[in-house]
Amino acid sequence: MALMPTPTRRRARATTALLALLAATGALAAPGPARADSAPEDPEARQTVTYHGYRIEAPAHWRVVDLADTPRACPRLDTPTIYLGEPADDNDCPAKVIGRTAGLVIEPITTRSAARTTPATARTPRGRATAPAAPSSNGTIQVAVEDAGVLVTAAHTPHTESLVRTVLTSAELTPAARRTELPRTAQPPTTLAAAAPQPGTYLGKGFDACTAPSTAAMNAWQTSSPYSAVGVYISGSFRGCAQPNLTASWVTTQTNNGWHLIPIDVGRQAPCTSYSLKMSTDPATAKSQGASAAAAAVTAAANLGIPAGSALYSDIEAYNSTTACKTAVLSYLSGWSERLHADGYLSGFYSSAASGIRDAASEYDNSAYTRVDHIFYAWWNGAADTNTGSYVPATHWFGHQRIHQYAGEVTESYGGYSINIDRDYLDVATGSTPPPPTCTTANLDFTAYTTLQSGATGSRVTAAQCLLKAAGYDPGTPDGVFGPATTTATRAFQTGKGLTADGVIGPRTWTALLARGTTPTLQNGSTGEAVTRLQRALTAALGRTVAIDGVFGSGTTQAVRDYQSTRALTADGIVGPATWSALQSGR
Repeated sequence: MALMPTPTRRRARATTALLALLAATGALAAPGPARADSAPEDPEARQTVTYHGYRIEAPAHWRVVDLADTPRACPRLDTPTIYLGEPADDNDCPAKVIGRTAGLVIEPITTRSAARTTPATARTPRGRATAPAAPSSNGTIQVAVEDAGVLVTAAHTPHTESLVRTVLTSAELTPAARRTELPRTAQPPTTLAAAAPQPGTYLGKGFDACTAPSTAAMNAWQTSSPYSAVGVYISGSFRGCAQPNLTASWVTTQTNNGWHLIPIDVGRQAPCTSYSLKMSTDPATAKSQGASAAAAAVTAAANLGIPAGSALYSDIEAYNSTTACKTAVLSYLSGWSERLHADGYLSGFYSSAASGIRDAASEYDNSAYTRVDHIFYAWWNGAADTNTGSYVPATHWFGHQRIHQYAGEVTESYGGYSINIDRDYLDVATGSTPPPPTCTTANLDFTAYTTLQSGATGSRVTAAQCLLKAAGYDPGTPDGVFGPATTTATRAFQTGKGLTADGVIGPRTWTALLARGTTPTLQNGSTGEAVTRLQRALTAALGRTVAIDGVFGSGTTQAVRDYQSTRALTADGIVGPATWSALQSGR
């Protein structure tokens, strides 16, 4: 495509994904005979596909690609496809693959393919070709059919999961099936790990490609190319290409050889785009979706041996920003960042400099959003540097926290290996892992104290956990995750205050928690910690922002009077025993 003066899109490799949550797809062993019998062309028509004694019924319009005939074919799911057999180590994948639909990769079980299984991989019982309860992870269902000696990886979207499961449950064994068990001697992922947190400390050039190159290609490029960093798509239900090479062993080998990895997750996209997988326009829902994506990315990273302390980058493609769209994206990123921090990872964000990155920069100091730790921005200006021009002030993310994608969709060849890549320039450093939240460092000052309940995550949850702990109701280690222990502690606190013991931290519970402590008489001109507690409690009780600065000025005086008048107290603007009692009881 013609290069625009500003970044308008990232290679949509960020879309389709066939491949397992951590790198599944693409087979690896000598393929057996494959057969596809087409049914009539109508919406309900089915075709029978048989491979290695494993037979399924699939929609008649799905393509069937025998990789024995085209081993370097790129497994992609922008068109529903069933891939049979073993692809080459280095697939001929285009940079642009837009839109996931549904599809399967059916490959022989070998030591190599077994390396791409995960704890989520289901195994079928003896004599069966189906595993009805097989879980989905990152939009992928993986089933080991040992009685046929095949590993089946099925990709889907939220809209096509039911169809894909129908195809999987149609599976049968044929007389040609021969049992091959998953190798039990394969080295478990937990024994393999990257040399250090990724991408680590590095200043220089890198690249990212749709699929992780083979070790042979990486070795050739390490010797001859100017690159020492590589972007890899480790997770996300909107990834665009298969990852037959991406395993814990691959990660260990590359990082031991000196490569720096840029771990990328491709998940929900901005709601103001035409992508089929989008985040919600409701900020709370978008934040929850970001947290869920982060949890899946952490699982993928851990299975690949990418340790805590690494930065994981959420890929959100270019969009035409609106107020609502910007709010959704930054809410999603808040959930993404908070969940990663809870697990000791740094949060990264990839997007167009002209949309997502500019939006994030415009709210850099807005405490309503949790700021990402690293930015990875597409600005195809051809300059190998980390200058952000007018998109991001030089004072933002300046501490070795930048990656610039400065050119895209170019093919380069080194040592006999050609790869279609985007060119990157990195200025990154291993930062201290976000410390586990503690009550001495937790932020308690918010412009709004939103209702929290089981399943909520983020800095407000950490604040509530610290307040509960200080009140003598232990929710466990403050980790920013509203789990069963936090629910139990909340109910106990509510019971003690005579509040409805529902385990939900709403305005009344927030007010009682925030107001707890000494009760000195306060009025205009007062300062100090008690004023700060008062301002927090008033913000929660009134449902509006009261400046939290520890100074009892005219704004606080008016807020006190408003509170007193709505609670049948003397509205004199002075906080005495009656006002404190009302606040501390959650009125």
